[in-house]
Amino acid sequence: MRFTPARRALCRLAAAPIAAGLVLTAACSPSSGGQPAPGVSREPCPHPVHEDKGCIYLGVLSDLESGPFSVLGKSLQDGQLAFWDEVNRSGGIGGYEIDITTYSRDTGYDPRRHATEYASIAPHVLALAMSLGTAQTLAVLHDMDTANLITAAGTLWSGWQYRDVDLNLVLDGGYSYCTEAIMGLDWFAQNKFPPRTISVIAYRGNYGGDYASGALKWAIDNGATITARIDTGPNVEVGSQDGPIGEILSNPPDLVLLATGAAETAEIVGKLAKSGFAGRFLGSTPTWNGALLNTPAATALTALYNYTSPVDGWDGDSPGVQHARAAAPHEPANFGYNLGWATSYPLKALLTKAASSGALTRAGLRKTLDGLAVDAEGMVATQTYGRAEPDLTAQRAVISVPDPTAPMGSRTLSPDFRGPTMQRLQMHSPCTHTV
Repeated sequence: MRFTPARRALCRLAAAPIAAGLVLTAACSPSSGGQPAPGVSREPCPHPVHEDKGCIYLGVLSDLESGPFSVLGKSLQDGQLAFWDEVNRSGGIGGYEIDITTYSRDTGYDPRRHATEYASIAPHVLALAMSLGTAQTLAVLHDMDTANLITAAGTLWSGWQYRDVDLNLVLDGGYSYCTEAIMGLDWFAQNKFPPRTISVIAYRGNYGGDYASGALKWAIDNGATITARIDTGPNVEVGSQDGPIGEILSNPPDLVLLATGAAETAEIVGKLAKSGFAGRFLGSTPTWNGALLNTPAATALTALYNYTSPVDGWDGDSPGVQHARAAAPHEPANFGYNLGWATSYPLKALLTKAASSGALTRAGLRKTLDGLAVDAEGMVATQTYGRAEPDLTAQRAVISVPDPTAPMGSRTLSPDFRGPTMQRLQMHSPCTHTV
């Protein structure tokens, strides 16, 4: 709905202490007195589908060009762009269309750069459609708290699932890296063999630390032994994975868990297999990319590696995946497209609920988040936000295997896995604290 002079006059009257004030205020812009909230414009978006609607600007802080997750970041962005384009074509939200391009910035997966770019876009957006990275998001969380600025999560750190840590600001999705490791190991024990010795190769920091903590919890509960916890980093920082590979070969475990990037996964799996390592590999969500099937490690990955995800694969049959496939102009570069699409549902639900109650402001979104239930059309486990701590029994994992004959090079083995260990564990705080 466009704001005509007559409509603006009506909105000014809403400030008067009259009986109809509540009705008039609800009919006006999403803040008191008819003044737009930050990131909410009465004018159309730069490239509108409908010229008669206003614009809600959402920011994006992601690794789009220059960092270790740029391939994933670009695909995440493609999924989000397709999602919000469908929302706009379907009529938008509360008289507004959604723009996530004007304030989209490449952070290179660098916390300092993330903070700099955050400062540049924060005054102009209602919320963030993406904040990629745990340390990166933590670097601006205090400023987000002050500004009441909510973000969709491009990170699965367990801290986002506890209200006293995420401050009711981060729309996390599905599970944490910690519980991902637990569910992945349950699946592996049921469908391959119960591993007695496990080594973990993981990025130092919250991502790798959270995943390794989950592996340790599983090992303790299931009588297995963690033989090595090997810290590493992206190859752009450490050069190669020869160090971790040497540690594995010096004391080979039954299973190697990976919480790295995709390039490092290909190197580790490929070189270990070539060196005669007889064990298997299980990887966290960021370890997979379909492009790995074009590397020398393709044969080893197909034979020895599985990965987990909170989101249905491209071959899934949930309504959400069907809509994501239908909206894609072509087959995506990798499964990050699905992640981007799926992580957009919570923010859409939040904006829709806030718009219906006249609360399209930053503070309004934050308040509306309490008790918000989102099912993402079955693409992710149903999530209820604003809880003090997560419902572990509601979490599920999607288990996949590389397959060069499958669309996007990956085939789903289990679309809704829920293992027994999660039912036994009690977790009332993040698996790892900030490092």
